[in-house]
Amino acid sequence: QVQLTESGGGLVQAGESLRISCAASGRTFSGYGMGWFRQAPGKEREFVAGISRNAMRTLYADSVKGRFTIARDDAKNTVYLHMNNLKPEDTAVYYCASGALGLVAFASDNWGQGTQVTVSS
Repeated sequence: QVQLTESGGGLVQAGESLRISCAASGRTFSGYGMGWFRQAPGKEREFVAGISRNAMRTLYADSVKGRFTIARDDAKNTVYLHMNNLKPEDTAVYYCASGALGLVAFASDNWGQGTQVTVSS
């Protein structure tokens, strides 16, 4: 398993952009699909975006499609989530995950500690 550490969260206003990052330890990072999930207060954790281990495929939740972009840099063992046109409903703790990207879902049992993203209206 790789160890995952998120960073870059913060407080932004609606309509602004933010990029969060996830640094992974270990030499096997390139062998994993990577994903982002989020959990808002009182809600279950939900899938946000995923990228395959060779970066050939990406998958997004409908709620973020067209606004968020997931990218990975295997040389830096890092995966990013670029978030544009943020909305108050995007407020959540964002978690990085390693695993496998399927056709319609992302499977993982390894998570980071999370980074808080708060969008004010």
